[in-house]
Amino acid sequence: MTTVTVGHLRCEYLEQPLGIDVSRPRLSWRLFGDQRGVRQTAYRIVAAPSADDVAAEQNLLWDSGRVESDQSIHVVYDGGRLRSRQRVFWRVQVWDAHGNVAISPIAWWEMGLLRRSDWSASWIGAPLVGGRWTTIPAPFLRRSFTLDAPVLQARLYITALGLYECTINGQRVGQDLFTPGWTDYRRRVQYQVYDVTDALHEGENVIGVILGDGWYCGHVAWAGRQNYGDRPKLLAQLMITHSDGSTQTVVSNRSWRYAFGPILESDMLHGESYDARLEFPGWNMPGFDDAAWQPVDLFAAPDIAMVATRGPTVQRHEELRPINPPTAFPSHQVTRWVFDMGQNMVGWVRLRVQGPAGTTVTIRYAEALNPDGTIYTANLRSARATDHYTLRGDGEEVWEPRFTFHGFRYVELSGYPGAPDIDAVTGIVVHSATPPTGEFSCSDPLINQLQHNIVWGQKGNFLDVPTDCPQRDERLGWTGDAQVFIRTAAFNMNVAPFFTKWTQDLEDAQSPEGAYPPVAPLAGISGLPDGGPAWADAGIICPWTIYLCYGDTRLLETHYPSMQRFIAYLERSSRDFIRCYEDYPGFRGFGDWLALDGSGRTDGGTAKDLIGTAFFAYSARLLSRIAAILGHQRDATRYRRLFERVRQAFITRYVTAAGRVAGETQTGYVLALHFDLLPPELRSAAADALARDIRARGTRLATGFVGTPYLPHVLTDAGCLDLAYALLLQRTWPSWLYPVTQGATTIWERWDGWTHDKGFQDPGMNSFNHYAYGAIGEWIYSTIAGIDTDPEQPGYRHLILRPQPGGGLTAARAALETMYGRAVSAWRIDDHRFIWEIVVPPNTTATAYVPALEGTPVQESGRPAEESEGVTFVHRDEESAVYRLTSGTYTFEVVQR
Repeated sequence: MTTVTVGHLRCEYLEQPLGIDVSRPRLSWRLFGDQRGVRQTAYRIVAAPSADDVAAEQNLLWDSGRVESDQSIHVVYDGGRLRSRQRVFWRVQVWDAHGNVAISPIAWWEMGLLRRSDWSASWIGAPLVGGRWTTIPAPFLRRSFTLDAPVLQARLYITALGLYECTINGQRVGQDLFTPGWTDYRRRVQYQVYDVTDALHEGENVIGVILGDGWYCGHVAWAGRQNYGDRPKLLAQLMITHSDGSTQTVVSNRSWRYAFGPILESDMLHGESYDARLEFPGWNMPGFDDAAWQPVDLFAAPDIAMVATRGPTVQRHEELRPINPPTAFPSHQVTRWVFDMGQNMVGWVRLRVQGPAGTTVTIRYAEALNPDGTIYTANLRSARATDHYTLRGDGEEVWEPRFTFHGFRYVELSGYPGAPDIDAVTGIVVHSATPPTGEFSCSDPLINQLQHNIVWGQKGNFLDVPTDCPQRDERLGWTGDAQVFIRTAAFNMNVAPFFTKWTQDLEDAQSPEGAYPPVAPLAGISGLPDGGPAWADAGIICPWTIYLCYGDTRLLETHYPSMQRFIAYLERSSRDFIRCYEDYPGFRGFGDWLALDGSGRTDGGTAKDLIGTAFFAYSARLLSRIAAILGHQRDATRYRRLFERVRQAFITRYVTAAGRVAGETQTGYVLALHFDLLPPELRSAAADALARDIRARGTRLATGFVGTPYLPHVLTDAGCLDLAYALLLQRTWPSWLYPVTQGATTIWERWDGWTHDKGFQDPGMNSFNHYAYGAIGEWIYSTIAGIDTDPEQPGYRHLILRPQPGGGLTAARAALETMYGRAVSAWRIDDHRFIWEIVVPPNTTATAYVPALEGTPVQESGRPAEESEGVTFVHRDEESAVYRLTSGTYTFEVVQR
């Protein structure tokens, strides 16, 4: 008898989320079973105010009844209206195809504060404001209060304009960093909710908060400070239920007091300065005398949305030790000690030091070294990327900054008393809590290192928003970078909540005319309401990709009106369906950014109107598909016709009768082919022209940010798999592996960020941690390993498994934690045998393309594949035997000729 279990219960992608504000949250679960063909045929969900009620099936808030359906993700709660602070317990019962019944453990979610009137707290802060370029010390805020009865339950609802770190009775609240996160604070701010029951006790209690400038009033990019406001402010509400049923609320108000202490400055770009001699021992504990502290200032509530946290918070994840003892660089003034962390990372270092009081240790951060071994900081531009720690002088001191982060591999200490050993610094890696979901490895060590670099580039730049780079005075949520990388990102990590939050940032940034800007959140930096082709189109491409990878129709539904406004804007601003035409008065875009076919120009050699028209067609086509998915059939027809009109305009304007694409650039051909903008009879001629150009350059690409992500896919689809592999395996620049051969541990911004003949590229724009070219990961996972999603059954409900070996590789393995469970594709070539191990998650199916020449027998688990359980033959072609698989584990084997 088969055994099926159900678990991994999630609400809005999260395990037992505390403080959500989704009025009809979506519920998901997974089936587990080792046998083949595990499939759900029906489910029943019950929800109630307590776990006991769920177990007894009484006092139910919702009973879905038995629903004949295989749906196990994004099932919408359809019970009674949810209230602020309400906790809902739930479980699911499932039936499988064999009539077996499985019941899940009980899970819960808890609502946040759903109405503005639920907040009785006031915004508070300190009086110092600083200036456009002048920082201020971090305010320390405290409030003492008394509890007269034992605590049954306590919740802290807290946010800031700026950043906050909160303690209760000296105990840090939560593990989140840089809260409440970056949004356009002129439109919305997020709040967090914490269960602080165990931190409270009868008698005196103290809540303490330190405020940092953050993105709100600290430096953002190159534009100075105070882009949203003039000083950090706090809003906090502690709601307590006592064991006797009574309640008590402690809020931020005039009763709080503040003082300035050891954090002399805290800036995201420039760093943090800390003087340990100015500490207040016990300031956040009961019994502290705060008579010298001052009453806080009170501020009017801003007219912005107060929303629960939707995306993952930033947290610390790993600690790195230097790979060798530091190198000394003595001078007549000071000795500088340089540590190599062995990995380009994002975060800061924990400092260990012992010395006289008043000694100041300066910590500088860099991604690379000069030829003489000193740290290279020219590419940081105006970002100081420097921390200072002044000792209090009472033995060993251990310190970390709170409200800053840096992008670096190398750390320089100066002013250190004595000679530091290898344990003087420890690297603290921080990024948004996007759990790893994908794994890839193969028989080529350089490609494995490339995958390592892709993942670490994602770690370093997925820090609350998808930043372009983590080190220099920029760190903005560039839309073009995000849209080219999002598919790769969704394999490596669970980024659905991350992009759920950021897509709202993008809509918040949309202009009244409908344009999406080049960066989100907006911070008054670029001055461009329209990000231009490939950048602005992120407003459609990113939600579509999350739908493909996670089956999330609600994200499409939520932002559908915004996408419509964008396409309407393109219709109005184009001329005869040509977007960004030559004399267009607005911004024509960034072109094929950092392409190598533009005679030294950063925007490449592909015409901006060609790129614009290609993306106009692509976005219109995607919106047509989105409209159909959402049931808007008339819209779907209208946008499909729009696509056809733009496509015809593209052909008329840019394509010759011989299949040549105007400008004859690699990116021009790539966009025409990938976006299906050519007559069918001209596709092969265009693909041949693309291949000729690549070979004429010595098997090298010339594409930039726009063309590179699609290039290997276009070559593969055109039957040029060998050429796609040759580009991937190219070791001289421009190539993906050139930085790997130079010791890179993340993805470079430029193909030639450093070369032997020229050294460093232009320091005005030369990041060594810039994930855009890491978009090659999408091709690696789908083509080398062979795991892809089916747009007709998104979220990996139906997997496309199609490895296409080449390039001399003898093995590759990928695993992906989908919404339904773990999918695996692992192949190897052993003694002329192709052996392919597959795992198809429960409640899903797959189409497997087994590489087998026509007439070659295919075995599965030692028997003819057609006779195997769970395997259905579909068809054969010259290169593959195609089978449909139910869930389960399979091993295919083919003898190669």
